[in-house]
Amino acid sequence: MTLIKRIFVAALLLVLPLAATAQDAMTEDRVRELVRETILANPEILVEAIAILEERAAQERVTGSADMIAAQREQLEQDPNAPVLANADGDVTIVEFFDYNCPYCRRAAPTIENLVEADPGIRLVYREWPILGEGSVFAARAALASRQQGLYEEFHWAMMDMSGRAEERSVLTIAAEIGLDIDQLRADMEAPEVAEHIETSMRLADLLGITGTPTFILGENLVPGAVEQEVLQRLVDEVREEQAQ
Repeated sequence: MTLIKRIFVAALLLVLPLAATAQDAMTEDRVRELVRETILANPEILVEAIAILEERAAQERVTGSADMIAAQREQLEQDPNAPVLANADGDVTIVEFFDYNCPYCRRAAPTIENLVEADPGIRLVYREWPILGEGSVFAARAALASRQQGLYEEFHWAMMDMSGRAEERSVLTIAAEIGLDIDQLRADMEAPEVAEHIETSMRLADLLGITGTPTFILGENLVPGAVEQEVLQRLVDEVREEQAQ
């Protein structure tokens, strides 16, 4: 919505209640005239009106995302084709959408490590969501393929600790360093479950309105960005309390 339209709608929020009580129906031109008069006479009300609009929009987004998370919870938390780290039997699940070339994901990695060390009841589900170029796609496919050799966790943390961009050469260098068989890795990268995981991540991100990485999902909460450990722990505690009720 353009600024002009936002201002017009904001003013309507204040004017329409008056119009509704009028004895005679107003024409559209009269409503527009009344809006203009209201703006000119009380320009300060636009700030309040726009704030109301933004608050309503934000609440709609929260409600909408919570409903969609609930609808997709089984896929988000129990997808057998998604890597699970930390405590596989934990009582609170954190789902993370991430990209190996995302600097904020790398910044968040130590926070996640510290979080699961401090709270052994956390279960981590990873959604490889490569949105930052071909290098990201190659890295995600290699990571998912590393599951066949039982080294996903080692590969994941090594990738998060790398410097520079994740590209084919750098990804394969790290893969070799942690002991992956490169020939097998390349073959396993072509497995249908690798493509299926990435396609599912794209679909879920679209349904949930996720626009960037990292994005965390805890309970009904969709949390974008590299947030502090204390924030995530508070949300974990809230989910745990809700589950206990």
